[in-house]
Amino acid sequence: MGESVVKIGFIGLGIMGRPMARHLLDAGHSLAVPERGSLPAEFRAVAQVLPTPRAVAEQSEVVILMLPDTPDVEGVLLGADGVLAGLRKGTLVIDMSSISPTATQGFARQVEAAGCEWLDAPVSGGEVGAKAASLTIMVGGSEAAFARGLPLFQLMGKNITHVGEAGAGQTCKVANQMIVAANIQAVAEALTFARKAGADPGRVRQALLGGFAASRVLEVHGQRMVDRTFQPGFRIRLHQKDLKLALTAAQEMALPLPGTAVTQQLFSACAAQGNAELDHSALVTAIEALGGMESEKT
Repeated sequence: MGESVVKIGFIGLGIMGRPMARHLLDAGHSLAVPERGSLPAEFRAVAQVLPTPRAVAEQSEVVILMLPDTPDVEGVLLGADGVLAGLRKGTLVIDMSSISPTATQGFARQVEAAGCEWLDAPVSGGEVGAKAASLTIMVGGSEAAFARGLPLFQLMGKNITHVGEAGAGQTCKVANQMIVAANIQAVAEALTFARKAGADPGRVRQALLGGFAASRVLEVHGQRMVDRTFQPGFRIRLHQKDLKLALTAAQEMALPLPGTAVTQQLFSACAAQGNAELDHSALVTAIEALGGMESEKT
């Protein structure tokens, strides 16, 4: 692709998709998007707005999907007016959503059967990373397709890894979400322990950042827990979806994931409290409730 203008179709302008698409526009690439009532005005002014995903695919050299879940990708990709119906031979389809690795392999086969190329390229880094173009991008697909997509990935992220064939990117993302969830649980338990013991959780967090317990979750989400700022960067509901992917696949492989299962139950407790739309750092509220600290409200 070099430095030439690429005709990009972008489907999924949510919390993550908006800044990602903006980086592509700022680099000089053209953007086509499907019509939606929720389409941000800033994109109506600068993108080609087309009636359907099929129409977007017909006008694009590269189609990027950034959608919430597996059924959303399936509908946009395979629906009657979906992307697959509008693909021209040679088009590169990049799914940057976080979805089922098994379903991803099926989508890849159908796209490749149409004479096109596929990459699954889920991301980590949240809204902060999307805005800063510092996302971690985990990519599955062929070496040739990865080489085509790399210049675009470099506009949206910094740590970009070709993990393996189609589906490998999604497998890597599921593993990422398992580690992040366990880390959030550990930080939530530690800061709640500190609070109930009478220590200042903010100062405890600051002290821990200088030792072996330091982590990106302690740095960012630990501060959210201290400040009680749970506006969503990544919603509990979506992290539940990712852990369900892990637990379902693990069951099929007869692999125990006890820590992941416990964290999923704590997210379910948050959802039962009406907090499924809060940031996943709000898992701390479930720990507090179990400890009889319901007065610690968001």
